[in-house]
Amino acid sequence: MPQLLIICGYLALLLILGLGASRLFRGTSQDYMLASHSIGPFLLLMSIFGTTMTAFALVGSTGEAFKEGVGVYGMLASSSGIIHSLCFFLLGVKVWKLGKKHGYRTQVQFFRDRLESRWIGAVLFPVLVGLVIPYLLIGVMASGTVINKVTAGTIRDGQVVGGTFEEGTFPQFLEQAKNPKSDEPASFTYGSQGGVPKPLASLAICGIVLIYVFLGGMRGTTWANTFQTLVFMVLGLVTFVVIAWRLGGQESFWASLQMASSSIPLEKLTRTHIPPEKFFTYMLVPLSVGMFPHLFQHWLTARSAESFKLPIFAHPLFIAIVWVPCVLIGAWATSDLISIPPPVAANPNAVLPFLVKQLAGPVLSGLLTAGILAAIMSSLDSQFLCLGTMFTEDVIRPLYGQRSLSDRQQLLIARLFIIGIVALTYALSLFEPRRVFTLGVWCFSGFSSLFPLIVAALYWPRLTKQGAYACILAAAGSWLWLFCASDFAAQANFTVNVPVPIAIDLDGYWQLMPVAAMIVCSTVTMILVSLLTRPPSQATVDRFFPKT
Repeated sequence: MPQLLIICGYLALLLILGLGASRLFRGTSQDYMLASHSIGPFLLLMSIFGTTMTAFALVGSTGEAFKEGVGVYGMLASSSGIIHSLCFFLLGVKVWKLGKKHGYRTQVQFFRDRLESRWIGAVLFPVLVGLVIPYLLIGVMASGTVINKVTAGTIRDGQVVGGTFEEGTFPQFLEQAKNPKSDEPASFTYGSQGGVPKPLASLAICGIVLIYVFLGGMRGTTWANTFQTLVFMVLGLVTFVVIAWRLGGQESFWASLQMASSSIPLEKLTRTHIPPEKFFTYMLVPLSVGMFPHLFQHWLTARSAESFKLPIFAHPLFIAIVWVPCVLIGAWATSDLISIPPPVAANPNAVLPFLVKQLAGPVLSGLLTAGILAAIMSSLDSQFLCLGTMFTEDVIRPLYGQRSLSDRQQLLIARLFIIGIVALTYALSLFEPRRVFTLGVWCFSGFSSLFPLIVAALYWPRLTKQGAYACILAAAGSWLWLFCASDFAAQANFTVNVPVPIAIDLDGYWQLMPVAAMIVCSTVTMILVSLLTRPPSQATVDRFFPKT
């Protein structure tokens, strides 16, 4: 089974790299959580880009383009390239300077000092964790789906086989393995169709990421992210070339590219089916990077402010390199050049691995799958580490009060919490799946609703702790209410319909993305409450907004 062997080989190589990087670990909590502020421009670029390009960007964008067309690129990718770099410049550099000066390790520590509130973490920490867990689910679900689909039809009672496998349950598989019948195919849980079961594949990914994060901390995570970012960018381009060549069927790549693109249905080439107001409010989603706790932590690892120059310049280019091929591949899947079976068409998460398996040979499909997994795992590790750091710094240390925790105790607490989060995420991934893209948009929308808080904390001296509390509660409450209204992300095209005086469509409504309503709620609440409450002390204003 070449695909499975290559996937296992890649995972083993990644594990070796992570373990090797862990040998550079200096044994302190500062090094475990922030790599001792020693990350230079190239590693910072690779780690930041790797942690923002998740399964959402590869698996999710391909599936969404299959459903909605090439307009997906305009909705998120083009705006993300600009907005992300602006956030790195306007927020990241300033956060790094404050973190270096005052010794911050997490967002909550910064907000605690800025807002003169010891217990801001009691409100902000559960909200951030609640939003990060769906982010983690994206990667865990996608990794299981990718491995399962690429290896489908290759495993039956320990032998290599072909054909189509029917859905079944794990107990039935065990029974069939004990008493095999001549032509009856074995089945795995979740309809694995003769491939590695999704739960087993997801468990393996979680386990490997956990090992090198557990041992190497931020330094091991950064080196692993750099390696994985290079892998998924190179192999992503290879995937694009191979699929275009096989679909087009022409002698040259350029001719094949033209053939594949010309076969895309007209309705998938335009965004006429996407209301303009929905399209433009989608551009609020990339603001989420300003409040990603794992990205905040990566900013703090920079060696100097100069290290941000390369990420600010190169990030938009890297986004185009990853998103353009993925969106085009999803659009090509709607053409008549390839037949997408109904089970795959009903599950957009499976479109990319299905195309890889169908259009590439066993060896190449294994390599391309490794590239997809690299993108998924390069974000999981940063998020796991970030949650462990936040729990230690923002929950345990405040509870201890004046009593100090040794480095050994801090490391133990962080590692134990990481294990717990990995276990919880894996357990949640076993429930009914959602579209990776849809779940990702909801997750990012929640972080975007908190974006006004970080901007005000850095640029508005009048922000008060009461205003910050109100902003967090308004953001969390509006997100939860709208998320429930969407049937917990089951309604993929859920919008907030706002009546307008003059009808602009048949229903007379503006169809806005939920993120627009969330940002309005959090911003208005924050400003009003801040203006109605006592301003922060002059000492705090002078500390964070020096006149010179």
